[in-house]
Amino acid sequence: MKTAEIAKSFEDVDFPMLERSLRHPRTLISIALSWATGAATIVACVPLFSVLFMLIYRGGRKLSLELFTELPPTAFETGGGFGNAIVGTLVMVAIAAAIAIPFGVLTAVFLAEFGPDSKTAAAARFCARTLTGLPSILAGVFAYAAVVLLTGTYSAPAGGVALSLLMLPTVVLTAEEAMRMVPLRMKEAAIGMGCTPTQVAWKIILPTAMPGILTGVMLAVARAAGETAPLLFTALFSNYWIIEDGRSQVMEPTASLAVFIYNFSGMPFENQIEMAWAASLILVLMVLTINLAGQFISSRAKTR
Repeated sequence: MKTAEIAKSFEDVDFPMLERSLRHPRTLISIALSWATGAATIVACVPLFSVLFMLIYRGGRKLSLELFTELPPTAFETGGGFGNAIVGTLVMVAIAAAIAIPFGVLTAVFLAEFGPDSKTAAAARFCARTLTGLPSILAGVFAYAAVVLLTGTYSAPAGGVALSLLMLPTVVLTAEEAMRMVPLRMKEAAIGMGCTPTQVAWKIILPTAMPGILTGVMLAVARAAGETAPLLFTALFSNYWIIEDGRSQVMEPTASLAVFIYNFSGMPFENQIEMAWAASLILVLMVLTINLAGQFISSRAKTR
């Protein structure tokens, strides 16, 4: 029998039992659960959109070019900005990324390729998973003891070390998972052509897993950019630019957006409170942009 005749024979058959009936209990349960899932999704989105609305409403009114170019005002001053806090945040996150990304990716290469079943790998995975739940304030305490007390001053590098502790487990676990998803046949083909394990990792695994690795890196950066507690122990705050009169002040207390919001939101002055709302909006937009970039890279990787 030809394909067309088979299709025509199926068109002539009536399937009354396949029609959904509202009187059937399973159909009612399915509809109820679908509605409940949709309602739960809407409820879960309400806090997010409420926060965004409040930030746009309260912080958007204060936005101006002056906020990005001026220094924070004193108690009774009007105007001012938080340009030094933006620069300080970027510097400390960059220091943290410079520490966490190389160590995290190299650790992931070992866990995924060179010693996946070794005791060392098991211990490293356990430590990485434990660090994911580490309270951020403990990272600040560690960096205070390891860097601030050693150097004798609060500084941007101390803040970067604290933030790197929070970034490292995310980078390690996501990079390892991305490398494990590389097809086995690609590795076998490279080995069959005479590549060494190092060449396979460098020329095959890392380029193929790069979208997944970048997604994890951006998620880690987004988390680090919004942390406050570690910076209170390591970088404190400053009313000066990180480069003043051509002289670098990296090894001195450094401003950040998170600490700026923490300090100004508790002041009894309207100007400072409005600036805290504006800084909150800028920080949320920075974190949201990083997260969206990570999601975009991840979706592009899945479509390939």
